[in-house]
Amino acid sequence: MKSVIIFESLHGSTEKCAKLLAGKVNSDIELARLQDKKDLDIEKYDTIIIGGSIHHGMIHSRIEKFIHNNHSILMSKNVGFYLCCMEEGEVAKKQFETAYPEDLRRKAFAKGLFGGEFNFGKMNFFEKKMTQKITGINSSVSKINLEEIDKFAAKVNDLSK
Repeated sequence: MKSVIIFESLHGSTEKCAKLLAGKVNSDIELARLQDKKDLDIEKYDTIIIGGSIHHGMIHSRIEKFIHNNHSILMSKNVGFYLCCMEEGEVAKKQFETAYPEDLRRKAFAKGLFGGEFNFGKMNFFEKKMTQKITGINSSVSKINLEEIDKFAAKVNDLSK
């Protein structure tokens, strides 16, 4: 079974989660950051995992465009989705629903809310000020949920049994 984790990461949290997930998967899995893979051929993969993050209420536009352009192929594959966001509970669930199309969410073998991070060291001045104003947080913080990553990886591993 050939698998790929496709992601886009603005400040590194989604990439960090992709690497953590890949490290827990028992089968051959590749990582593909959309920024670096302009001509990614997803036909060759059996399982496609897509990961994105929420910034100011929206998923990264490269993820949105990729899903739109490859929707019919994704519908024919094993697909899983994860989202990195700092919100929790119902707010995080709503962000997940907004980020990924309903038909693909229904089809997905795995869905994960992996938490998130504010990495002030990778933010520009404007991003830091906006984050501080909106959240009241003034320094880097991580809320990555390793348990959710483990659960997601178990579902990926179940596919290859």
